[in-house]
Amino acid sequence: MLTSLHLSHATIDPSRVVPPIIAPLVRAAACGFDLVSEVESITRHFGFDTFMYGVAVSAQPDNDSCIYAFTTMPMEWVIRYDQKAYIEVDPRIADAWDRTHPIIWDQGTMRGRSPAADAFLDDALAFGIASGVCLPLHDALGTRRLIVMNSPTPLLSAARRSAIARDLGDMLVFVNYFHEIFMRAVVAKKVSPRAAGMKLSARELECLRLAAGGLTTELIAKKLGIAASTAQFHFNSIRSKLSATNRQEAIARAIRDGLIPA
Repeated sequence: MLTSLHLSHATIDPSRVVPPIIAPLVRAAACGFDLVSEVESITRHFGFDTFMYGVAVSAQPDNDSCIYAFTTMPMEWVIRYDQKAYIEVDPRIADAWDRTHPIIWDQGTMRGRSPAADAFLDDALAFGIASGVCLPLHDALGTRRLIVMNSPTPLLSAARRSAIARDLGDMLVFVNYFHEIFMRAVVAKKVSPRAAGMKLSARELECLRLAAGGLTTELIAKKLGIAASTAQFHFNSIRSKLSATNRQEAIARAIRDGLIPA
């Protein structure tokens, strides 16, 4: 897991109502303290073990989007998810990407969609990711956010589902506050994504090679048999890793570094 998350100082308007469960997070952010323990405490309060936040956003108006993320999941899983391009087969993403309502999931609701999706769920189980809630949020500027909280419980009882549903309002308030803190302390200050410098996955290299050959996002998606939004996610991730402002710069850097042929 990540051992710390220091977001510098990010102060929320003191006149705003802050629910008691979120107050320690807001205070820690305002003081520039480590936020991991507060995020983990809130996650456990809602009955989950791990937390993940991701947002696709441009730090500057003229730049294409990059991926900014924070998670308390094991780094081994984070790297594995990235390098195996699990974004393409993760059934939670398929259900949440273009929607705005929360999704409560477990092995009973996600199994049987495809062999690839089931293989992903098998792998996730080994890391204690067996059920949970996905909270997709979009805003008027087109910013996409996805917040996931996970549990090692394979099948959720009716009582547990009711408890999660009861807490959804507080969860949404929590993730909105976390998003605002993160945007103020990271994106607004033009901090590089944590993925900067990470190794490109085989799928990302494939997308870059096709883009260098002149293919559009839509044509790349069709050739690879994936959704256009998934192909766009790959390019967001590529720009994050290569610290590129747009696709053309990413291609140029990949050619310069010998990652793809000229």
